[in-house]
Amino acid sequence: MKAEGRHAGHVVVVTGSSSGIGKGVAFTFAKNGASVVVHGLTEGPVTDTVVDIRAIGGLAVGVHGDVAEASTHDDIVDAAMREFGRIDHLVASAGIQTYGDSLTTSAKDFDRVFAVNVRGVFLAVQASIPQIRKNKGTVSIISSVQGVATQKNVVGYSMSKGALNAMARAFAVDEAEHGVRVNVILPGSIDTPMLRTSARQWSDGTDAGEANVIRDWGLSSPLRRVGKPEEVGEMCSFLASGLASFVTGAEIRVDGGLLAQLGEDLPASPD
Repeated sequence: MKAEGRHAGHVVVVTGSSSGIGKGVAFTFAKNGASVVVHGLTEGPVTDTVVDIRAIGGLAVGVHGDVAEASTHDDIVDAAMREFGRIDHLVASAGIQTYGDSLTTSAKDFDRVFAVNVRGVFLAVQASIPQIRKNKGTVSIISSVQGVATQKNVVGYSMSKGALNAMARAFAVDEAEHGVRVNVILPGSIDTPMLRTSARQWSDGTDAGEANVIRDWGLSSPLRRVGKPEEVGEMCSFLASGLASFVTGAEIRVDGGLLAQLGEDLPASPD
């Protein structure tokens, strides 16, 4: 394990860290000295991520399972305590995307997106918070800009992300007396497998079409690009550090300025 770094000696649980944003978060914490509990739905990607973290000199252990099941979170906590003896930080990143409006969103899809995106986060916090309280640690919840501003045809997803924003506020108020800080991060378009799957769905199905959709999504923000998972990871790392000791209950956007701008530009100034 790295002997130095802002999280040296700390243990972080990152749900949904076998790919995408969660993987970027896990690597950022590992590079800053933390031991990492890697979680994903299936065993193979979890094992690969653990191997990759160990390859850079970090300590990691993996757990796989459905975040909608309480037993998965029991397994995560058991692994953390068995391997590392403590939990200091939780980053709840596991989530899924669904599409549909008020008529085309099926009850099955609605139930599943809430089971993973909302119930999964609640269970993660509930399972780990007794250990986090002991160390006056932190919780960071990965939400989305779609929790406060919405595209068409994402009713279930947007509702689930809005619920996470409210959940984080409630947890922050309750946990303050225990010395635990809770914040929620709202990423914009981040280059992840989930984003690429969505881009392919809304393109002509070719690699070039997918790339064009991703480019266009990036151009919609003032920074004119999509973000990287490690850029979200750096924000999570900051929030878990002493540098953010007076930050709790905050909704922090990592979106390239997407929500800071209006959708329409002013007309060109007359000559």
